[in-house]
Amino acid sequence: MADIQEIAVDDTVDITDVVCPVTFVKAKVALEELDDGQILGIKMNDGEPVQNVPRSIKEEGHQILKLDANEDGTYTLIVKKVGD
Repeated sequence: MADIQEIAVDDTVDITDVVCPVTFVKAKVALEELDDGQILGIKMNDGEPVQNVPRSIKEEGHQILKLDANEDGTYTLIVKKVGD
């Protein structure tokens, strides 16, 4: 079984303390701070964030690498930044 440690993550952001649409805004800002090709780990709650954040990031043109469920009920989304 693959786990998050197999992907080298360049930065992480925790958006479990905010609600939509701020979840996507925080994730987008974190992605903008990375260089093209770098990997961002986004920790988020179940529900709207898991449904909306990956879709919105994909619509922005970035690559979703993985979505893992964590033991504490949150999820970690692994995203590769794709240049414009």
